[in-house]
Amino acid sequence: MPKYTLHYFQMRGLGELCRQIFALAEVEFEDKRYEMEKEWPAFKSQTPFGQLPVLEVDGKFIPQLYAHCRMLATQYGFAGKTPFDAAWVDAIADQHKDFYWGDFKKFWWRALDAAEGDLVMEELKLKFGIPERDKFFTIIEKKLKETGTGFLVGDSVTWADLLISEHVSVIVRVCPGFLDAFPLTKAHAVKIQSIPQIAKWIERRPVTAH
Repeated sequence: MPKYTLHYFQMRGLGELCRQIFALAEVEFEDKRYEMEKEWPAFKSQTPFGQLPVLEVDGKFIPQLYAHCRMLATQYGFAGKTPFDAAWVDAIADQHKDFYWGDFKKFWWRALDAAEGDLVMEELKLKFGIPERDKFFTIIEKKLKETGTGFLVGDSVTWADLLISEHVSVIVRVCPGFLDAFPLTKAHAVKIQSIPQIAKWIERRPVTAH
């Protein structure tokens, strides 16, 4: 079996999805976390694209989160059972990327560290958060209704389920009530995070703000 090391910062963030795939597959890996100010500058020049996360496989570096996830999910059986399903898994992940890094981030990044009564955050919520939420999670609700299995694609867990459930769990914690109009989405997150391997990982992972 390959030797894996995930290089990322001392947070869940973009590293968490890869960690959960390892947990789901019950594959051992080194979870190497860097202090952003002290350790990261010295390591940055060693990375292929000058950014994290980086997955190290038998001493060789692979950049980009989704490249890691597609490789690991394919290897361990969480990429979709057919080429058609695999394409849908990728489509959901790519749609989430568009959502997360589009206008939603203008609200979300403020919300992550907002103090109670932050009026700017409330303005951003109305202008960007709610409209983008409604566009994206309507898609997720539709997919869950179509499959009827509790999973986003097919009848078994894929890395798209891990991606969406992790983000939903953070949204529910940071913004209580924000997803109440999307009950299937919330139930999906609970279902995925109740999978024994994932539940065990969540229980033992380092506690971080983000």
